[in-house]
Amino acid sequence: MQHAICATGRFPTAKASAYLQQLSKHFAHKIPVEFDETTSRITLPTGDCTITASAHELRVDVSADTVEQLDRAKGIVDSHLERFAFREGFKNMAWG
Repeated sequence: MQHAICATGRFPTAKASAYLQQLSKHFAHKIPVEFDETTSRITLPTGDCTITASAHELRVDVSADTVEQLDRAKGIVDSHLERFAFREGFKNMAWG
């Protein structure tokens, strides 16, 4: 489904694939998720989320119908990744 508002977050890390898989497995307990080692598609309640892992970066693209939903989607990603990437001092994605 195409949403009107989009944002992209970036987190420089050598563990991008591990975080992608950890996030995907975590979300898959409650919502639809399709993933492999480098790409994940998550259907968040607020909109769509695509995660891409490279050797040096985790990239997250979120989309939603409203700014409020988009902000909530970004917050969901940030709060979960903060728990998983605490050893790297992660606080939030560089969203743009």
